[in-house]
Amino acid sequence: MTWQKRIFFDLLFASLLVVILSPVIIGLLAWLWIGQGRPLFYAAERMKTPDQGFKLWKFRTMQAADDDQGVSGANKNARITKIGAKLRRSRLDELPQLFNILRGDLSFVGPRPPLREYVERFPELYKEVLRSRPGVTGLATIVYHEHETALLARCNTSQETDDVYCRACIPRKARLDMIYQRHQSTLFDFDLVFQTIGGLVPRSRSKRTTVAK
Repeated sequence: MTWQKRIFFDLLFASLLVVILSPVIIGLLAWLWIGQGRPLFYAAERMKTPDQGFKLWKFRTMQAADDDQGVSGANKNARITKIGAKLRRSRLDELPQLFNILRGDLSFVGPRPPLREYVERFPELYKEVLRSRPGVTGLATIVYHEHETALLARCNTSQETDDVYCRACIPRKARLDMIYQRHQSTLFDFDLVFQTIGGLVPRSRSKRTTVAK
């Protein structure tokens, strides 16, 4: 990551958004407090580099479980709270990641930060993917997220979820993440952010298809 992207793209816009969205964040905290109680946040280890982890913060959307591990498939759906389901659909559960951006754990745009267990199982792959600082959104998130969600929604056990994620999702997302590395620019980053906010508007579909080839 260049210092220009860190200062002018991440720090500046994250600071502005924290100020602008502070009433929304406070309102969501009150809603969570009243509707489902504590804890209000969910923190889990993700990887910034192949050997450096950090705590990724989200609003809590699931009932806690002592043996929770791996990515979420249909086997975890019963734990999603009513409020959590609404936050997930709108991606408002990820607002606390603005503070991860300010801390330098994340960028706005980059590969989604992986769990340590997958980095350890696919070290050569993530050595390349994590050359870019992980992000809140990115090319792989925009292009592949809905398909990944559909694939994992069919998995009814943690083992099945893990098998599908490792076989189908990790290599495809990594390919898109490395395409992003080759084409990364300020304009591309802004476009990916606007696509995320706008919900994948039709004008961007042809462009994404061209870039991903």
